[in-house]
Amino acid sequence: MEINLKDKMDEKNLKKLVSLRNNHFEKFIEKYVILCNPDRVFLCDDSPEDVQYIREKAIVNGEERKIGLEGQTVHFDNYYDQGRDVKNTLYLLPEGVNFGPHIEATEREKGLKEIHEILKNIMKGREVYIRLFCLGPVNSPFSISAVQITDSAYVAHSEDLLYRGGYEQFKNLKNPADFFKFVHSEGELENSVSKNLDKRRIYMDLIDNTVYSTNTQYGGNTIGLKKLAMRLAINKASKEDWLTEHMLVMGVNGPDKRKTYFTGAFPSACGKTSTAMLPGENIIGDDIAYLRIIDGEIRTVNVEKGIFGIIKDVNPIDDPLIWEVLNTPGEVIFSNVLIDKNNIPRWQGDGREMPSAGINHSGEWFPGKKDKEGKAIPLSHSNARYTLSIDRLGNLDQVYNDPRGVPVSGIIYGGRDSDTSVPLQQSFDWEHGIITKGAMLESETTSATIGAEGVRKFNLMSNIEFLSYTIGEYIKNNLNFGKRVKNPPLIFSVNYFLKNKDGNYLNTMEDKRVWIKWMELRVRGDVKAIKTPGGYIPEYKDLKELFKEVLHKDYKEEEYIEQFTIRVPQLLTKLDRMEKIYKLDVSDTPDILFQVLEEERERLKAVQREKGDYISPVEFKER
Repeated sequence: MEINLKDKMDEKNLKKLVSLRNNHFEKFIEKYVILCNPDRVFLCDDSPEDVQYIREKAIVNGEERKIGLEGQTVHFDNYYDQGRDVKNTLYLLPEGVNFGPHIEATEREKGLKEIHEILKNIMKGREVYIRLFCLGPVNSPFSISAVQITDSAYVAHSEDLLYRGGYEQFKNLKNPADFFKFVHSEGELENSVSKNLDKRRIYMDLIDNTVYSTNTQYGGNTIGLKKLAMRLAINKASKEDWLTEHMLVMGVNGPDKRKTYFTGAFPSACGKTSTAMLPGENIIGDDIAYLRIIDGEIRTVNVEKGIFGIIKDVNPIDDPLIWEVLNTPGEVIFSNVLIDKNNIPRWQGDGREMPSAGINHSGEWFPGKKDKEGKAIPLSHSNARYTLSIDRLGNLDQVYNDPRGVPVSGIIYGGRDSDTSVPLQQSFDWEHGIITKGAMLESETTSATIGAEGVRKFNLMSNIEFLSYTIGEYIKNNLNFGKRVKNPPLIFSVNYFLKNKDGNYLNTMEDKRVWIKWMELRVRGDVKAIKTPGGYIPEYKDLKELFKEVLHKDYKEEEYIEQFTIRVPQLLTKLDRMEKIYKLDVSDTPDILFQVLEEERERLKAVQREKGDYISPVEFKER
């Protein structure tokens, strides 16, 4: 019997489909409904009734269960489906196309054949949910329309919290074929979790702007509009002269009630979320930003409207704003946390007494429980998450949804570095900043996640996992982007993890509140700085004043000297390390990168000959 799309839709859903008046959309839906063969098709029109239908289905289907406070639910993934599947996340590239050794790919025709074989009849016996969304504010120069096909009500529910509804915008597309497409199936389930992880695939077709995800439930593999859409947008931006970046967006409050907007790129565990959520400042977004040139200035938006955040170590002392939302009634999806005997979500580092029992991603849990490999199972997974709408945060900036975005005055690149970089530095100019702060970004691993502490991982612009064209072209596009405006944003680097010889941190977690205030003053021209071989650093007198004003504590000159000493041998070693990566692994590295690195090397060697290996900031002149 021939499968027909309209036979699987009731009259109400057919009417919603016809109202879109988009043959390209209808053909796409029809193709994958016929291939995946669900029993029923539900098309969400963003009405409260339709959104509520999906929320309830997530409960009825067993993908979520109600817990604790009103509006809160919990979702569990397969014990072995707790993070992004890097091995099976691949670009589908035409024969002869190669993005380089840092970007995983497979041959397009082979990949399409495989994924379509996996998808055949995968949704039989189920209902499929079709969601239309907008990446970025609706009806905006930044807007990108997207469609998600999924048989997981949990995925559809999560995306409702994370993204702006796009049903009405879809009716008025200038180009009816210009939208991102996502096809997801959780596959066969066992105890409400994906069973066939050997067939877990996340394939991205850049030619057709389509992402396929199968046999997985974990949000990073399935919530298509997040990092998967980011990959499509990076490629799209490269062809249209704008940027898609793995960046927070925040407003910093300065003197006389002024506000200055920054973006910031930080690899995982380097302080990105804590920076976006700094007390006294305003968040616009914590993860992904689009940057465009509008009326001669660089402006940006938060692509999302929610947060899919790591919950480990969220506690009332360090994360008071998030903590409040997680512990008051309202819609939150917790994933892979522990639910204790009182039906309350618990997680690692929440600052509370260890529970004696509960239910987590491993089933019934108790302290000391081990998995089949003999590894101890913590009360929650280290990658456990919370999903919530950003408008629940008390520090949300009022203009977060402005269709024109906000003007970018500063860009921050932050890594995890125990012995090399000063806590705060400004580049000499846009070119110097993109190359020495962005393209040289790296982060040290921790023993908890990798098994060897202090291993440096190359991660230019904190975007290497998500690039969808070659590294060299990406650097060129960033360089050219800033040259197209008269006054590009200032570029800064931060390092919250510098240690002394005894292995103790030289900064406290709250010191970043001072660093961001100095950057705001610097952008506005209110403070001078000291010129060093790698860029400008703050003067002691300005930091002393800010520590007193912001943190109400004394900042001693000895602290300043230890933190801002220029460590020449380590900086030279880093330059050598970066040069080797770009010479050996990046075939299309622009010549300007090697020129800028060599100029920095010569500056460092010159000051080393004059002043030695470790140079106090007081030995440099104010600029």
